Amino acid sequence: MMLDLFDTPRLPGLGTQPDIVDRDEERMLIEQIDATGPTPFKFQGWTGKRLTTSFGWAYDFEAGRPVAAAPLPEWLLPIRDRAARFAGLDSTLLIQALLIRYDPGAGIGWHRDRPVYEDVIGISLGEPATMRFRRRREDGFERASAPLDPRAAYHLSGPARHDWEHSIIAMERPRWSITFRSLSAIGRRTLAR
Repeated sequence: MMLDLFDTPRLPGLGTQPDIVDRDEERMLIEQIDATGPTPFKFQGWTGKRLTTSFGWAYDFEAGRPVAAAPLPEWLLPIRDRAARFAGLDSTLLIQALLIRYDPGAGIGWHRDRPVYEDVIGISLGEPATMRFRRRREDGFERASAPLDPRAAYHLSGPARHDWEHSIIAMERPRWSITFRSLSAIGRRTLAR
């Protein structure tokens, strides 16, 4: 495990940027996310506590594939552009925006994003949280964590995206997030069918 100067674990492929949006933008984004009418997350017959809205593409967990969703709204495009610049990507590659509201008691369990997606860029709004990471070793799990500060962004690519699972502990206060994703080679083949 790599450590930074403060003995904080650093994962190859995990990038962060504080204050990618300012406080006024954060308030506006929270209002816009709530105005989309987010619905409970559904996963193979199970209903989660977090509420979601997808734009561009959504992942249908019942069918096991991405499906078209409403186009990204105008208010989200400048945020997508900023997220793409942070990650060093062309903004048109970010084909999905997932908006999430985590009400009290909502978190997200251990997972890796679906293989149809490549880069994962998240923007955290509201309450601070911690993203936990783990990867299996012969003797158990190697673990790390990264703070998700309000108004900050993170980018998962390479090993942080593909070799590690991540999760967020259930929140005591509301938190919102915007997650942009690009397609992987698998995703491009899937959508070409």
